[in-house]
Amino acid sequence: MTAHDERCGRMDLPPALADEIAGEGEDWTSTGRVGRLWERDGSVWTGNGEGQWLGWLDPPLPEGAESARLARLSAHVRREDLGDAALLGMGGSSLFPELLRRVFGRGAGLNLHVLDSTDPSQVRAFESSVDLDRVLFIVSSKSGTTLETSLFLRYFLDRLRARIGPRAAARFIAVTDAGSALDGLAASEGFGAIFHGEANIGGRYSALSYFGLVPAAVMKLDVDELLARARAMVAACGAETLADDNPGVQLGLALGLAAQSGRDKLTLDVSPQLDGLGAWIEQLVAESTGKKGRGLIPIDGEALAEPSAYGDDRLFVSLRLAAEHDDEREALLDRIAAAGHPVLRYDLRDAMDITGECFRWMFATAVAGAVMGVNPFDQPDVEASKVATRALTDRADDAAGLRGDGGPVARHAFETGELTAWVDRPYATSLRRAAGRAPTLDGLLAAHVRQLRRGDYAALLAYVQLNERHRALLDGIRHDIRRATGAATTVGFGPRFLHSTGQLHKGGPESGHFLVITVREKKGGDLTIPGFRLGFAAVKDAQARGDCAVLAERRRRCLRLEIDGDVEGGLDTIATLMSAVLS
Repeated sequence: MTAHDERCGRMDLPPALADEIAGEGEDWTSTGRVGRLWERDGSVWTGNGEGQWLGWLDPPLPEGAESARLARLSAHVRREDLGDAALLGMGGSSLFPELLRRVFGRGAGLNLHVLDSTDPSQVRAFESSVDLDRVLFIVSSKSGTTLETSLFLRYFLDRLRARIGPRAAARFIAVTDAGSALDGLAASEGFGAIFHGEANIGGRYSALSYFGLVPAAVMKLDVDELLARARAMVAACGAETLADDNPGVQLGLALGLAAQSGRDKLTLDVSPQLDGLGAWIEQLVAESTGKKGRGLIPIDGEALAEPSAYGDDRLFVSLRLAAEHDDEREALLDRIAAAGHPVLRYDLRDAMDITGECFRWMFATAVAGAVMGVNPFDQPDVEASKVATRALTDRADDAAGLRGDGGPVARHAFETGELTAWVDRPYATSLRRAAGRAPTLDGLLAAHVRQLRRGDYAALLAYVQLNERHRALLDGIRHDIRRATGAATTVGFGPRFLHSTGQLHKGGPESGHFLVITVREKKGGDLTIPGFRLGFAAVKDAQARGDCAVLAERRRRCLRLEIDGDVEGGLDTIATLMSAVLS
């Protein structure tokens, strides 16, 4: 069944799912649930305090004094003759700015760069990409205590002080909640500006607040027009709009009901200029719904294939700029829909529609959470990895960094000069049984991927620099896995995915198979953090080991491969081994 509405998009749905959405929409209308959502009624969800996290429903940044602050910031940047803006942040604080950077490129203002990785090669590459003599740093953390952001600040404040002396702090601005540790530090150090977030807006719902608008202002984008597009979607999703005509409700019902029927692999197909929207949606949906053993599993960046490549666990969503219409891609989506898969399509008139689209997805994710019976505004399983990471860093030796046998997991009996395999004790038993008494590395890999079953997904989680070559190698591995097994695949770069899909991995469905890739840095490869006992590589290693430990505690199927030094060579070896075992 096909439904097409300019605001609600085009929905090609199997008849059973279409009937479910229609019935649920009637129920939402008859029970006044849309109005109750707008009234901040937590009983729409689980009644566990959801109402206090709905500040994002308010019209984004009303015109007046706050909007004028952004205009003054933009003017200040122009007067100071700055060239680069360097945003330091994680998760919700970094993904929307990164989306703006990808969608708009370099605007009339500063050239925006985003750092959201503790990989020392990534930090070095980031530093070399900006002109320290003409850079403005944006330190963005809602809590004000985000580990990675705090370490980035230590490092770059020291670097800038060494370059320009006591004037360095004035080149930093903070975006954080009032009263946070970052707020206090920014005030005491004399940061150039401090922008406060709203206490009733969670990080992944903060795109249309200062966390997204400050980067837009320094890029000198048309903030007024971006906000106008967002307000138009806010109105379209309003309390007076019937569920059948409400673009946020319609998408949310489709997401939630599809997940409940087993179609929990939200497969995103995004046009080239919107690259980055998939990663933003991935974080929003995964962290909001992945709990209580439930969740939508966003599949971003997986190449679209013919219908025969997919099982019945898929829901497809296509997001396109009107100027990027692709007849071949549309024909492929038509074939996928004709094969019985639900396909939703949304067209953006131009890049400025990005803010309205983000609001649609925030509203829809809240609706999907209600349908699935979860609180879409908490992240109960994220703290466990932070605790495990702190335990490792607290006992690490100053000079040697992390020692021991790989953390709270046991080494499975295989090691070469290039790769070492690590696996937790419970999972080691099943892998040993499948791989044989004298397992080889390819035997372990084969045993790991052969356990993929219908409805499972394979997650490649690589704690390496995010660059084109590394992504291409990982994409090759994921596509080999999909071709051989039919399973959905995801790729995450650590530690950034911990602030995105990490909640889903630990709290969502027990259908994930995790291949974690870490690096034993070459001697001299780490990067010192001023005033901190460990370097960036040691912190990254602790984050990887800590998360693997929590995955093991949750009985998730997790195999970790450690590369000795040469990242590209190690990834190439893993790709070759994977191709061989899958053939």
